Amino acid sequence: MSVIVVGAGPTGLILAGDLAEAGTDVTLLEKRAEESNLTRAFALHARTLELFDMRGIADEIVDQGFEVSRVRVTMGGREVALDLRHPESRFRYVLTVAQARTEALLQRRAERLGVRIRRGAEVVGLDQDEDGVTLTVRSRTGSHTERAAYVVGTDGAHSAVRSLLGVGFSGRSYDTHILLADVRPERELPPAINPYVGPDGLALLPPYGDGWYRAIVWDRSLEDVPLDQPVSREELNDSLGRITDGEVSVAEMSWSTRFLSERRQADHYRVGRVLLAGDAAHVHSPMGAMGMNTGIQDAANLAWKLVAQERGWAPDWLLDTYEDERHPVGRQTLRVTDFIQRMAVAPGLVRAIRPHVVPRLVRVGRVSAAMRRLVSGLSVRYRRPEQVMDSASVGRRVDDLPLVHEGETTRLYELVDPTRFTLLDTTRVGASAEAARPWADRVRALRVVGDLPEGADALLVRPDGHVAWSAERPCAEQVRAALTAWTGTA
Repeated sequence: MSVIVVGAGPTGLILAGDLAEAGTDVTLLEKRAEESNLTRAFALHARTLELFDMRGIADEIVDQGFEVSRVRVTMGGREVALDLRHPESRFRYVLTVAQARTEALLQRRAERLGVRIRRGAEVVGLDQDEDGVTLTVRSRTGSHTERAAYVVGTDGAHSAVRSLLGVGFSGRSYDTHILLADVRPERELPPAINPYVGPDGLALLPPYGDGWYRAIVWDRSLEDVPLDQPVSREELNDSLGRITDGEVSVAEMSWSTRFLSERRQADHYRVGRVLLAGDAAHVHSPMGAMGMNTGIQDAANLAWKLVAQERGWAPDWLLDTYEDERHPVGRQTLRVTDFIQRMAVAPGLVRAIRPHVVPRLVRVGRVSAAMRRLVSGLSVRYRRPEQVMDSASVGRRVDDLPLVHEGETTRLYELVDPTRFTLLDTTRVGASAEAARPWADRVRALRVVGDLPEGADALLVRPDGHVAWSAERPCAEQVRAALTAWTGTA
């Protein structure tokens, strides 16, 4: 089986790499002729870093970024701190790192695994039948067709794949244009994500750790400025001066743009053999820095399901769970970012009470913890498919458990295979692992020493790091039933 991925951003790159790692024939088509240095996304959240960890690439990107453990909100002359430290994750922070560096890392991995990346290839036609998908591709040398068993559109907010499918992109645009820039302020700001909320708008300044910051600015007075008008340092300083009450001014600016933020979601993530992921499936306000992270997590959910289709062991319902699981997550992301946006760029009455209400909410431990887990992706839990057995924690993210395997101390994320299920057996006799032997082509069965969630003796982990099934002292028949439900007959 072959797969064509359209769009060489972070979502497309990690998806293509995962498929290639499983032995799938993958072609990655990118409309842009040159590699992009676009750096709209500036942050990697804990769950995304955990997915990188399962692929052995987390430490490399962490070395290139800056670890930020709190948000310092300034509004109405008050400061409010939100703790971003995640006690449940190895990555207890938000990593600020330029999108170009993330893309470079994922591209190196994809190319190392054998992905063919073709730049300057624009998809202009799409036709699918029961056996596959045919794309019409235009390049400098003319037009030609390419065919694959499946196509995944990861080609951004203006997705050609989504348009050719005729899938609606429901939602709306925000009125306020957004200024983006990489800046060096006149004076160093605290090592935190620094939002300033003022009567004229909002400025968000996360640090890169080298004296430079990403500036994301909403300024009500600039709503009617054309999007193609360049951003000057004087204009940015004027906005920052009013919004931060003179606290921030820019000494240098290396890159800038302005864009119109939108709140939209594809009505469907799958139409036959064509699927959508990343910005092709959902776009939203950059508040919360959730866009790129949500797309990468789309890819992690989808890749192993396509691999299961290729290898012939996928139950007939499995690929449908991609939309069933990720569409609600995308919808929730839109709601969260929209709420933050509305609170930041609010009407007069809300602006008046905001400095009094927000600090009180943040001080409530359960509220701040819920916000932290929601934005970081750590709270995502998938609904149990009706075709599989119910058990404790089904669909929940699995912690990076400390384990001993074959006498060596290790972690769960070092054992998880992103393309196969992982069955952990902590019993002395290893009955669960023995029962799983006939499924060795799709399940990695390991006898380990350690404490599993909910006191389980056996834990079946999905390739994307979520619980598929668990049990205390299961018999061989229960193990076989769980594996058959998720991965078909041995």
